[in-house]
Amino acid sequence: MDKAIYSTEQVALSRLLRQLREQTGLRQVDVAERLGVPQSFVSKYESGERRLDLLELRQVALALEVPVSDVVAMLEKQLASESHTYTERAALRSTEPAGPPPDDTGPAADKPS
Repeated sequence: MDKAIYSTEQVALSRLLRQLREQTGLRQVDVAERLGVPQSFVSKYESGERRLDLLELRQVALALEVPVSDVVAMLEKQLASESHTYTERAALRSTEPAGPPPDDTGPAADKPS
């Protein structure tokens, strides 16, 4: 399990939370007031600089007036879509020609074996 701050999943969650906030017409400061935290807290989790634990995610979802189960479902749908797109791109790459064969006339070819 990737625990990096900038994992694909973390980036997707940060992007989703920002989209949800914007859809509700709230500013970062509005969400921060609802949570009782500084605006920088919201900025950091939206930019991916800070990870949320499950309880914090639940509080953010409540502040956005979205059930946390809906947030998780939206995230799963988004990740599945991104994974499908990634798989399609990888499949296309595997069907492309590999390129020209190695050049056996370079300096390494002059060296005795």
